[in-house]
Amino acid sequence: MKDYILEACVDSVESALAAQAGGASRLELCGSIIIGGTTPSPCLFQEIRAVSGIRTHILIRPRFGDFCYTDYEYRVMLREVRAFRKLGADGVATGILGPDGTLDMERMRGLMEEAQGMSVTLHRAFDVCRDPLETMEQAVELGIHTILTSGQKNSCRDGKDLLRELVKREKGRITIMAGSGVDAEVIEELQPYTGARAFHMSGKRETESMMAYRKEGVSMGISSVSEFEIIRTDEEKIRSARNVLDRL
Repeated sequence: MKDYILEACVDSVESALAAQAGGASRLELCGSIIIGGTTPSPCLFQEIRAVSGIRTHILIRPRFGDFCYTDYEYRVMLREVRAFRKLGADGVATGILGPDGTLDMERMRGLMEEAQGMSVTLHRAFDVCRDPLETMEQAVELGIHTILTSGQKNSCRDGKDLLRELVKREKGRITIMAGSGVDAEVIEELQPYTGARAFHMSGKRETESMMAYRKEGVSMGISSVSEFEIIRTDEEKIRSARNVLDRL
């Protein structure tokens, strides 16, 4: 059905084009998807915009790790929201928590002001907040459009009960988007149970590097991850998820 949202998380032009071809409704564009995503390069967004018309939201996350940020990091986030808005991004996905695990309302208001009417998603900072029901109401108060959540579990399958409760509380005020571990099979199982009408997935697959010469024993970052495996979005995985939504 046309009112289901299928958001694809991508970190390359190749993945963006695959997601669009597979039937994604929109993109969440990030950098470094292998570590959960960080703010992408403006030039990456511009390249995607040059070759694709798909709606694109930008992840605003200055670093890997928790969601409690320093003043410097916060100022960078404000500037990034402003910069991507001026570049024509359709929305942003972001979130800031206080040390006590509650939503940092003051700083979130600052980000909302910079967004100036763009669509805003409260990303999975929600999944590590202290009180999800209270945080949902705060998100509504802020005017946030979407909450991306796994139901405060490592996968949305495990968090399905909280997802169902959150969807019941939507009441047209906000959209609950299920994420983490989403594929066609999971959508078919969870949509009837939770009532969710928005899903977030990467549809990722590993592809071999084009490098013929491969220097062994030198790591550029995470030593457990091969430098010669590239993560890309699989068009067919996106299409399979889209087909499930179209049948529901």
